[in-house]
Amino acid sequence: MKKYTYSAKRADNKENWCVVDAKDKVLGRLASEVAARIRGKHNPLFTPHADTGDWVIVVNADKIKLTGNKWDQKTYYRHSGYTGSLKSTTAKELLEKKPEELVIKAVRGMLPKNRLGRKLNNKLFVYAGAEHPHAAQMPETFEI
Repeated sequence: MKKYTYSAKRADNKENWCVVDAKDKVLGRLASEVAARIRGKHNPLFTPHADTGDWVIVVNADKIKLTGNKWDQKTYYRHSGYTGSLKSTTAKELLEKKPEELVIKAVRGMLPKNRLGRKLNNKLFVYAGAEHPHAAQMPETFEI
């Protein structure tokens, strides 16, 4: 009798869709749960090198919370590659301009930094309001 560890393929995974309401949730705690769900760590078939996760829709991203003084102290940087072109923005400014970007950056930082992680980024959909256009996928509600 052969004894081996089962290695799941992407085709073995029944991909589900779930909706997460971000209203009054702390950003980091929400992002870690969403990243684990996208990665598939909740799934008994979890395989580190395969996509065994679910598709996640986050709504009410504009009502997210940060603890302490992070609204003013947390800084996001971007650089174009040219000399002296480092731009920075605080979490409060980012919430006013693009509230979805706060959640996207937090979840992306918790996913692997490789080809699989870049593929998993496409399984996240974030919306500032309560509505989303993914009703056809019949998403189930995921409570955090």
